[in-house]
Amino acid sequence: MTSPGTARRLWALGEPYHALTYFADECRSAAEATGLRGFWATYFALRAAPLGPVGAEVVTATFYNFAPAFVARRVPGVWEVADPAAVLGARLAGVDAAVRRTLGEEWPGSATAAETAELLTAAAAAVDAPGRPLAAANAGLPVPPEPHLAVWQSLTTLREHRGDGHNAALLQRGISGLGAHVLAAAAGRTAREWLLRARGWDDAAWDAAAEDLAARGWLAGAELTAEGATIVAAVEADTDRLALGPWQALGDARCDRLAELLGPVRRAVVAAGLWPEGNPIGAPDPG
Repeated sequence: MTSPGTARRLWALGEPYHALTYFADECRSAAEATGLRGFWATYFALRAAPLGPVGAEVVTATFYNFAPAFVARRVPGVWEVADPAAVLGARLAGVDAAVRRTLGEEWPGSATAAETAELLTAAAAAVDAPGRPLAAANAGLPVPPEPHLAVWQSLTTLREHRGDGHNAALLQRGISGLGAHVLAAAAGRTAREWLLRARGWDDAAWDAAAEDLAARGWLAGAELTAEGATIVAAVEADTDRLALGPWQALGDARCDRLAELLGPVRRAVVAAGLWPEGNPIGAPDPG
């Protein structure tokens, strides 16, 4: 029977390929060709485009962990520069160029890419969309016919499916997006300074969230208490469990084969310097 650990392992293996969208120069250039400027404008537009020309409130709600004012400085202004259809085209154009540089011109048309795409497309087709807006929005997009782009689109649908489930696990426990950051920093997974800068929060908001978590018995200073560590572990376990459906549909043997195929892809992306140090997305080492 497919275990929750399979969901975590395949996410860890596939996330760097998805994240080319944010960290590869080719993807940034493709986004800027639509008129967008700056890392965060391109980030919000590229990730939110499947939702349509939504406002800051929807992006803040679905992305969950960004400061509202940080989002509002870019959204909905990005749609005045580039409509979602143009941005969706830029996503694929950028990934196409980035993959050809990173994995070589032969890989996109290879039998390996085709097999990887077949497995991931089958898994992505099995996502349960209710209550998962980002997964549903990506699942509603056409799967590109090119294998390397089908790999990217399917991995994107699957990682947003996982992210939607993670948000549900946090919400069930009354943990805000900022509270989740405070817990992650206390667990040693990501630095406070990076999270403040990259998610738009300030020290006052962080300290208030930390005080709330301390009042709940989950923090002592900047450290997790035993109860806090239990809560963090429970959130991660629920996230893995809620992400499991597509992988159960794929089955153990095909999941193992997919892991074999994704391993070299992940290594190539990391070797190319396109998976930033400090692991800002929080994906664990698949080893």
